[in-house]
Amino acid sequence: MIQARSALHPLAQLAQWQSRVQLMVKARRYDHVLRVAELARAIAAANHLDADRAYLAGILHDIARDLPDSELLRLAPPEVPIDSAHPLALHGRAARTLLERWGYRDEVVLRAVEDHTTGPRSHCPVSACVYVADVSEPGRGVNEDIRELAMVDLEGALAQAISSKVHYLQARGIPVHPRTLSAYRALQARGALPCGDA
Repeated sequence: MIQARSALHPLAQLAQWQSRVQLMVKARRYDHVLRVAELARAIAAANHLDADRAYLAGILHDIARDLPDSELLRLAPPEVPIDSAHPLALHGRAARTLLERWGYRDEVVLRAVEDHTTGPRSHCPVSACVYVADVSEPGRGVNEDIRELAMVDLEGALAQAISSKVHYLQARGIPVHPRTLSAYRALQARGALPCGDA
């Protein structure tokens, strides 16, 4: 006999959240959201992680992405100068704020949503699934190597994704967000990246 899904199950109110996301973002963005959610779920399943939470975090990750800069700054007040200069980087924190105001409480999902723009803090596997899925979903047309690696080595894929971002920005003289640098250094401390000067 199939039991009814518990209200605490990550996907208990999936349809409600999907509808809300669809109202908040442009059609092309919603297509991206669906691809990220599917890939995050596949990565999580391949790595024996919580695939339902990865999927839901993928659905919710860009809920604030199409908000105007002024609203992003209101929902996620700048913590460092780069936040003021590049408000789009705040859409992960802004999304978390919105979700909390709407009563969402799953900390694993909230953290994955918040960190998808700058990289997972400490070791949070669901956050890693969403971050990697966001940068490598097939619709982007890039990072196929990261996507394939994630199916067998999530930590290696995350390290490659974070390292690529840090070195890309540094090579162009663009400031790297402190949270991204922190994620980079945490990967170095775990031995997933060589120690260097980033």
